[in-house]
This record gives sequence, C-alpha cells and structure tokens, in this order.
Amino acid sequence: MPNWLLPENIADVLPSEARKIEELRRVLLDHFRLYGYELVMPPMLEYLESLLCGAGQDLDLRTFKLVDQLSGRTMGVRADMTTQVARIDAHLLNRNSVTRLCYVGSVLHTRPSGLHATREPLQIGAEVYGHAGYEADAEIQALLLASLSIAGMPHVRLDLCHVGVLRAILEHDPVAKQHELDLYSLLEAKDVPGLQEISCGFLAQTRSALLALPNLYGDVTVLDRARIALPALPEITSALDELAALVAMIPLNAQAEVIIDLADLRGLHYHSGVTFAAYVPGLPNAVARGGRYDHVGESFGRARPATGFSLDLRELARLMPAAERKNAILAPWGADAGLREKIAELRAQGEIVIQNLPGHKNELDEFDCNRAVVFENGSWIIKS
Repeated sequence: MPNWLLPENIADVLPSEARKIEELRRVLLDHFRLYGYELVMPPMLEYLESLLCGAGQDLDLRTFKLVDQLSGRTMGVRADMTTQVARIDAHLLNRNSVTRLCYVGSVLHTRPSGLHATREPLQIGAEVYGHAGYEADAEIQALLLASLSIAGMPHVRLDLCHVGVLRAILEHDPVAKQHELDLYSLLEAKDVPGLQEISCGFLAQTRSALLALPNLYGDVTVLDRARIALPALPEITSALDELAALVAMIPLNAQAEVIIDLADLRGLHYHSGVTFAAYVPGLPNAVARGGRYDHVGESFGRARPATGFSLDLRELARLMPAAERKNAILAPWGADAGLREKIAELRAQGEIVIQNLPGHKNELDEFDCNRAVVFENGSWIIKS
C-alpha cells in the first residue's frame, strides 16, 4: 500500500480550500463575539467517562478509544465538543449567570455521519447556559441563520421538533415506554406499518398519538393539527406552545422556510426540549443541528439549562463558491538593502509579496501575481 494513502473518509485540505475554511472560521467567530459569545478550546483527548457523560449510545459508537500510557485508563478522541463545553461551564467557569460560549476544532468519527461526509469534521458551534426559557433557543436559532447567511446561504430550511411530545405520550403508558428505543427508530423512519404492529397492545390514546406523529409534518399549521390529534396533556401543550413562540421569533430578514416535524427525534436521549436541523441547497444532510440539552451538566455535578448548535466548517465551505485568487506582488531574490526595505514596507501595508528564489518559478493556487517589484532609475518600484 502506498505510504501516501489516507484512511477512508479522511482527506488533506489543499491551499485554496484551506484558505476558504480559515477565512470562514475567522468571520464566524467574530460574528459570535458580536452576540457576546466567549471562545473556549477543549482538549482533543479526555477520559472516556467524562467525554461521554450524558451523550448517549450514538456518540459512544462514533468515538475512537485508546489506553493512556501514563494512567492506564481508557481515553477517547472527541467526536463532538458539546459535552466538553458543558463540562467547562459546569465545572470550571462555575458561573451563576447566563454564559455564552463558542468553540471550533477538529473532531474524529469512527464512521462518516452521512453521504460523502468526512470522518474528521471541523466543528464550530455556540452554546447558551443558564436560561431555561425559549428566549435562549430563539437567540441560538437566530445566530445560526445569521451565520449561514454570512457563508452565502440565506435560503435555509429550518426543521423544528420537541422531544417532550413523545416523552409525554410514553410517560402515561408503561407498556409503550418499554418499547421506547424501537418506537424512536420507527418514528425516525416514519414507518407507519411498523408503528401499527408494535402498538397493538398500547393504550388506545397512546396508539392514536404515535400513529399521528409521522403525519405531523409541514408548515406552522402542523401545530394546530397537533393540538387536535395529540392528547391534551400539559407537557404536550407546553411543547407546542414553545414551538409556536420560536416560529414567531424567527428574524424577519431571515429567508428561512420553517418546517415542523414532530417525528424527527434524532438525539432523543441527549436532548431535553426543542431540537432543530438546518438544511441548505446542495447538501442531502443537515448542515447544522442543535437543540436543548438541560440534563448534561448534571453529569459534572451542576445542572444547568443549556441550548446550542454546531456545524462542520469543512462541509459548509465546500458548498461555497471557490475562493478568488488574491492579488500579490512578485519580487526578485536579492541581498540589496533597498530591495529588502521595499519588501518590508509593502508587507507592512498589508500587501502579499512573494519572492522568487534563485532558479525557481512559483506555481500558486491562491495568488495572482499581477504586479512586480523592479529596479528602475536607481530605485525599486512597483509595476503592473
């Protein structure tokens, strides 16, 4: 096997694409800062029990594991940074006030999360801790939509769900609750025949509600249909009210199509309230996912309301137009003091100056050398 061959779904990022990703990273972090989000940098490795606290089986399966040669304990390479940031908020910062944190860094997956997805996403995200109301969810969703607009993707489909709906349905039927995992899979696949078969022994109210969920999909009018089709339980009413409030809070300037999907239960065991996924043209998978996860902080000794989102910068950058080549200045190599002074002056002004090393020509993907430093009439000048 050639020694330059990389593992499946692992790839190098070449100059023009790397520059596009890096510029997007900078502009998004600067945008997060405008909302008051503070940057944190969790480690790549943690002890497994800390890394997977409250994260569910799905994250466990996606996590690479190894043995620490210093302690002999099992460690994991992070597959998601959200629980790490929750640990920082709960255990290290230990604030009583609302805390806004953002982060960016590589994560590693044992398997790709979708079609053509990399196993080494560059994850960026933002989280709000300390506020249990829908206002924090509204801020997070507005920040996501603004971030996608900055990346040149104003046309977004935002799918909303609330895990409290299914939990309330099952809570009042002990037999149905025993089949929670199977029901989760069937609802995610919108498998109505499967739901009909598994729910034969459930209470009539439970069975009717479960069979209604796959069809409760569409625009905001779904919420009115859900109030009729689902049991009038306080938890369900509260969940539907939250979703209605969030739809009303979508920024007026956001060109977002809002879809309600009460059977989109990805992350059921991780999330505790509203969940959402953002879709953009040209990508079959969700470009970003997020939602409320109030219980995760308990694993670190301090329960904190929490909501946030994350996305893969590499995947997002791939959807953007190719980066334009930057104008640059070509300069000869030389020991002349005037030449070196001219080059230093140009770089201090923010110009890109590329020197030709003796006997070589530059082959460049990122730069267009449309000017040159030349020696004329006893001085170094710039010519087109």
